[in-house]
Amino acid sequence: MDSFSASLMKDKREIIIAPTIYKFQNFGEFAQEFSLGKRDLVLTNEFIYKPFMEQYNLECQYVFQEKFGAGEPSEEMITAIFEAIPYDSYDRVVAIGGGAIMDLCKLLGIKRPSTVNNLYFKKDPVVHEKEVIAVPTTCGTGSEVTNISVAIVHEPSGATTKLGLVSDDIIPNKVCLIPDLLKTLPYKPFASSAIDALIHATESYLSPARKTMTSELFSVKAMEIILEGFRRIGENGPDARLDYLEEFVTASLYAGIAFLKAGCATVHGMSFPLGGTYHVPHGESNYALFGKILEIYDEYKPEGELMNFKKLVGRILGCDAKDAIPTLNALLEKVLPLKPLHEYGFKESDIKDFPVSVMENQQRLITNSYVPMTKELMERIYRECF
Repeated sequence: MDSFSASLMKDKREIIIAPTIYKFQNFGEFAQEFSLGKRDLVLTNEFIYKPFMEQYNLECQYVFQEKFGAGEPSEEMITAIFEAIPYDSYDRVVAIGGGAIMDLCKLLGIKRPSTVNNLYFKKDPVVHEKEVIAVPTTCGTGSEVTNISVAIVHEPSGATTKLGLVSDDIIPNKVCLIPDLLKTLPYKPFASSAIDALIHATESYLSPARKTMTSELFSVKAMEIILEGFRRIGENGPDARLDYLEEFVTASLYAGIAFLKAGCATVHGMSFPLGGTYHVPHGESNYALFGKILEIYDEYKPEGELMNFKKLVGRILGCDAKDAIPTLNALLEKVLPLKPLHEYGFKESDIKDFPVSVMENQQRLITNSYVPMTKELMERIYRECF
C-alpha cells in the first residue's frame, strides 16, 4: 500500500460535504440565480448547449469539449484545452455535462501546472484558484461532489493508463442539479451512468476500512433509489426512466458523497486499464466487471457487510438474500445487455498484463476491496469476463 492510501485508511473523520448544493427546474433559473456573464467560462457539449442554453443569449464564454477530442479526458485533450483557453480569460468555471466535463473543469479551476503529466504524477502541486460550479447532465459519475479528476495519461514506460488526481482543492464550490438536462440523454449512456452510480454506492458500502456512518447513510439511500428505478425499467422498459430522472440524478450525487469518503474499490481499479487502453466509456467498463466481482466476493466472504448488501438488494427486488446477486445481475442485464471483454478489443494477453498495471497504479482503489486482491485473483476475474 502506498503512503497516500495508508493515510486515507487512517482517516476516520465523517464526511464534510464541501460544495453548496442547489436544485433548479431548468437552465434559465440557474443562469439567473448565478448571474452568468462574460467572465464565466462554460465548458459543455454542443448537443447540450443547443436545446438548453442557446435561447438565453448569455455573454458567457462557451467552450465545447468535443472540439478537443472525443471520449474521456486524456493528457493530450487537457493540454489542448489549456492552450486554447488563456488562464486570465475567465474568473469562474461552469461545468455542464457528464463526468468528462466535470473532470476537466476541476482542472480549469486550479493553478496551471507545468505539464499535465507532472500534475497527475504528483510532481506539480494542486492549488485551487477559481470558483467551479458543477451542473451534471448524467446520473452516474457523482464527480460533481468528489475530490478526484480522472484522465488517460502516459506512464513512464510509454503505456497509457487512467489515473485519478486526488485533492480536496479540486472539489467544486457549488453543485446545481437540473433534472431537465437529462431529458435528451440517450438511453445507453443513461443506463451505463446509472449503473456506474450503483457501483459507486456499492463499493462505498462495502469499503472495509474507510466507510463511516455518514458514507453508509448516503450509499444505502443511493442504492435504494437506483435499484427501484432499475426495477421500474425492468418491468416497463427504458421510457420508465423519464418520470424518475430527478431521483436518478439525486441518487448519483448521494453515491458521489459516499465515495468521497469511503472510496471506490476493485471494480474501478480493474476497469481503469480497460478504459485507458481501449477507450471504453467509464460506466460501461465498470459494468463489464461489476457482476463478476460481486460473485467473487460472495464466494470468498459471503457474510459480513456483503450479507447486509444482499439483504438490502433482496428487500428492494423481492428476493431472498441468497439469490440477491444473481437477481441483481439479471436485472442489470435487462437494463443494459452485458458484453464480454473481448468485444471491446481486450486481448488474452491482457489477462496477465492488466493486473500488473492495477497493482502498480491503482493502490488507492484496490486497498478498499471487500476481499483482498491479488494478481492471481484479478487474472481469474479478467479471464472469466473475457
